[in-house]
Amino acid sequence: MYNLLYKYLLERTAINTDSFNRLTQYFTIVKYKKNEQILRPGDICRNNYFVNAGCLRFYTTNKEGYELTRYFAFEGKFGTALTSFIEQKPSFEYIQCLESSELLVISHQDFFNLVNTVPEMNFLYRNILEMAYVTTQRRIYGLQGETALERLRWLMNYQPDIFKRASSRVIATYLGITTYTLSRLKAEL
Repeated sequence: MYNLLYKYLLERTAINTDSFNRLTQYFTIVKYKKNEQILRPGDICRNNYFVNAGCLRFYTTNKEGYELTRYFAFEGKFGTALTSFIEQKPSFEYIQCLESSELLVISHQDFFNLVNTVPEMNFLYRNILEMAYVTTQRRIYGLQGETALERLRWLMNYQPDIFKRASSRVIATYLGITTYTLSRLKAEL
């Protein structure tokens, strides 16, 4: 149940078995169905999610109603609507399960209690924030400075599994292009 979380923490911290066992008491295992929305704009994100199985998609819609995907969290990753989670203010994005998913869920209160009392969690939180910043920077510069073909190549190299697990429509919203353009670019490769 918690093997993937333990592996994740061991790769990033020097957590011992006792500390890990204490941490797991704060997580709840929750199963969601494919396409289930676990957060909608206007809701306050009260949980952080660790993906045990499945895939989460984080997205919003623009003024014209087009979906814009920000992030995918696959097995072995944390994911949350970070701004809403930290500030405890309404979210501007959706969290959707792209597949039937099993998540380890920890509440805002428990998460920050652990961050403040367990050194490994404090280190982990810093790591999560650093990676969120790096990912955001890459996304911004990728969308501003790279062609659609370059963005597609990057995705194929660094997240190839996404093409097996998400629809072309969803992938196009991540790349900032239409499904037609995605089809055309894939044919060029």
